Parts: sequence; structure tokens; C-alpha cells
Amino acid sequence: MPIDPTQPYDDSNIFAKILRGEIPSTKVYEDEWAYAFEDINPQAEVHMLVIPKGRYVSWDDFSKHAPAEEIAGFIRAVGTVARDKGLVEPGYRMMANIGAHGGQEVPHLHVHIFGGQPLGPMILRR
Repeated sequence: MPIDPTQPYDDSNIFAKILRGEIPSTKVYEDEWAYAFEDINPQAEVHMLVIPKGRYVSWDDFSKHAPAEEIAGFIRAVGTVARDKGLVEPGYRMMANIGAHGGQEVPHLHVHIFGGQPLGPMILRR
């Protein structure tokens, strides 16, 4: 179901439940700002999700409402996860989907990290 990123945060979303420990996940990183875990339906050899611990629907919501310290902490966490997995030298892709046109499926900001293989073009060619 497409997500409307202008709607209020919904505490019943799957990532909120993961953060509360109500749904299990395979943790790859955690600090005070972010939690990272393996995607349960990987689209590449390496596919992880990094989510902020704060209540943000989308990148737009996060960039507009999060304090600078939280934004910096989250962005550093994304970089740390990629480095810890050895993805920097061969390369990797980060992706955050926002809203219906962006393909967002969960109303909690999340960054996908893909790697471990050549990933091809960024989007399908027309």
C-alpha cells in the first residue's frame, strides 16, 4: 500500500514494532540514533535497512523536524553500516523511498543499503 508521507507517524508500523522488540530482526548495528538490520526479502547479495530511532514518516519529515544532532547521528550510522560490511571500496547503493511515486511501503523513514554485487543502472531505462 503506498504511503502518504504527509500523514502523522503511525506507531503501529512494522519498523516501530521492530524498534520496540515486538518483531524480531537480525541486527547489524545499533547506536543511540539508529538501528540497522538485514532485509527479510533481500534484493541484492547484501541488503540492509537503517532506520532512525525517532518517529519520522519519511526523509522529508526527518529533514524538516529532526534536530541537527539526530540527523548527523543517523547519517553517520548509515556510513558506519556500509563501512562495517566492507562495501565502500567495491561500492554500494543507498536508497530511501518517499511517498507513492517513490515506492515507500512503510511509514517510517528507512534507508536501504545494497551491495555485494554490481547493481546495474539506478532506475529502469525508458
